[in-house]
Amino acid sequence: MRRVQSRVLDEARFLRQWAESPLKTGAVAPSGQELSRLMAGYVELDRPGVIVELGPGTGAVTQALVERGVPQERLLLIEYSSEFCTLLRERFPQATVVQGNAYALGDVLDDLGNPPVASVVSGLPLFTRPLPERQALMSAAMAAMSPGAPFIQFSYALVPAVKGLVGITWSTSRWVIANLPPARVWAYRSDEGVAAVAA
Repeated sequence: MRRVQSRVLDEARFLRQWAESPLKTGAVAPSGQELSRLMAGYVELDRPGVIVELGPGTGAVTQALVERGVPQERLLLIEYSSEFCTLLRERFPQATVVQGNAYALGDVLDDLGNPPVASVVSGLPLFTRPLPERQALMSAAMAAMSPGAPFIQFSYALVPAVKGLVGITWSTSRWVIANLPPARVWAYRSDEGVAAVAA
């Protein structure tokens, strides 16, 4: 019963944030459990470094990561909303929660001393940003990770949110029909560790 109440409250928080700033929040509800678990399943636990989550919101995917076995101490959560940051600090007290712009990932990592990054998990509404901003984010993530490490993104779209980068490959999951709206997971990887914009 308590879990259901928490879910309803989270959905209300998300809806309010979306109504106030739809381009920043991007979704009208948190990711469902099935989608969250699917995203968490792409994280490679044996890779050294922190697990960066971009736009964790109320922590639906974060909780799935913890349930998968990621220690909270390995989590670096970058969230724009001060309300969501407060909630994340309460729910995941051992995680590092940074209130800031997830699209400035390189700057955030610089401020933290450039820790090695094992995986990046993104709940950002990438399609609300111009392609060059998406490419810059992906390049910063790939520069922070070792070759082959995943940038994990969920999307409602039929096409990749980031394209035009040399050395990047991607794969997609099945559709999660039960999610609102239906979504799937895209996993981007770099052969070189750093992605460059195609000429």
